[in-house]
Amino acid sequence: MIDIDIVTPDEWVRWRDMRLSALREAPESFCSSLSEWENQGERRWRDRLADVSVNFIARLDGHDAGMVSAMASDQDVELLSMWVAPFARGRGVGDELVNAVISWSDSHFGSRLILRVLSGNHRAAALYLRRGFEYEVTTTSDLSPASERLMVHAR
Repeated sequence: MIDIDIVTPDEWVRWRDMRLSALREAPESFCSSLSEWENQGERRWRDRLADVSVNFIARLDGHDAGMVSAMASDQDVELLSMWVAPFARGRGVGDELVNAVISWSDSHFGSRLILRVLSGNHRAAALYLRRGFEYEVTTTSDLSPASERLMVHAR
């Protein structure tokens, strides 16, 4: 059974443990690094959770199994920091995390939902495509850095 929890700054230890696991296990999937985060104190972790619009952790059979955040701006909601633990991959956790962001975005904002996926992260791209995202590039000036591709949720 998959449960999705909204994580508050009071749950910073839980978030920290998930984020550090993600940065250890899949450093190539993130723009930040383990060295940037592993020695941060409670205040920094609480601030991270407070500064981002919403943070979710998925539990699979009672065990923390994945995480995702979303940040709302005036124009867009951006899905951020998606990760699923190796033991939970292929079991629907990623789909449920993305669904949580889509539902949250639809119910709170209804604006464009975007994400950036690192080039070469084919598993993540396949998940996002399956959940209704499409690659978007309209002009060369819209291109993200060479290592990222912008995807937009097709509503």
